[in-house]
Amino acid sequence: MKTRLSVLLWLLLVSSSLLAQTFRGTILGTVTDPQGAVVAGAKVAVHNVDTGLERTTQTSADGSYAVPELPIGTYTVTVTQSGFQTAVTSKVAVNVAAEKRVDVVFRTGQVSEKVEVSGETLPIVETTTDTLGGTFTAEQAKDLPLNGRDFQKMIFLTPGVSGSPDEITDSPGSFGIFSMNGARGRSNNFLLDGTDMNDGYRNDPAINEAGVFGTPATILPVDAIQETQVVSNFMPEYGRNAGATVNIVTKSGTNALHGNFFDYFRNDGLDARNYFNSEKDRAPFHNNQFGGSLGGPIVKDKTFFYFDYEGQRERVGVVTDACVPTGTGPGGTLSPNDATDPVIKQLLATHNPWPAPNIPGERNRKT
Repeated sequence: MKTRLSVLLWLLLVSSSLLAQTFRGTILGTVTDPQGAVVAGAKVAVHNVDTGLERTTQTSADGSYAVPELPIGTYTVTVTQSGFQTAVTSKVAVNVAAEKRVDVVFRTGQVSEKVEVSGETLPIVETTTDTLGGTFTAEQAKDLPLNGRDFQKMIFLTPGVSGSPDEITDSPGSFGIFSMNGARGRSNNFLLDGTDMNDGYRNDPAINEAGVFGTPATILPVDAIQETQVVSNFMPEYGRNAGATVNIVTKSGTNALHGNFFDYFRNDGLDARNYFNSEKDRAPFHNNQFGGSLGGPIVKDKTFFYFDYEGQRERVGVVTDACVPTGTGPGGTLSPNDATDPVIKQLLATHNPWPAPNIPGERNRKT
């Protein structure tokens, strides 16, 4: 018993930092009657059409409601109150760390009667916050040409983003750094499902970047990303850095089984000949970037799985220019006539320590 109390006391006294930021969305709004008066006590039900998740709440005295911490996805909002027809708003898209306003105006009638409105008609302009930036969905990532299948290439489509000329690189193992509104390239903040994903050594992103010694770090597959949000004038809940905040949310399984397979390839048969190669020779090049994903339910409406794999195999020949000795060079002959460089030719003609002008056999160590 004493041991249990000691362990419990130790757990209560231990403190640690909790640095996770939100990546979920919120549905909020105001409910009014046909005369514009607010309706208090109305029941609001929010239903995720893909996973079956459902949250309920009631409007407050001022007719407002809010359902926070919703996983990103498509929702149906149903509002009911006695004396009014049931109001249903379908196809309400909830984005990463965003607030979606769904205002409802009741019509007089029976609760059994329904008035359905499509969420596609809701305003697409963010009116609840003054955040600037952009959000990229999985559908956009699938349609956009991304060099190397790197999600960071989408970031450059955000207003205010440019390459950082002093730090950006396309060298192997690193995918570059960007600047937001002129800030330093290493002043950005990367989050993955609300978790800090910044390299503490160089303040680079810890995903899709080179490690400390130049070796590739974790590569995040594009097909595993549900949404990517880039904001410049973020709210206080983010902080950490003065540049942009990149909020990435990965995909989840749904009630429907879904997946994909792919293989992108490049080879020397599709590329032009290197300028320094002869017309008959072409350096071999074979690049395959392949993978697939699969997601679905374990227990319907409760537990889901999602798996994603992406690999890359590359075989490439390197073309280099080099100076090689002539046919007589290995035998010890250093004739100035065999040299093509005028400086070397002059040295052999005037400073050759051996006559003939061959190197003596005992000094010629060609093996």
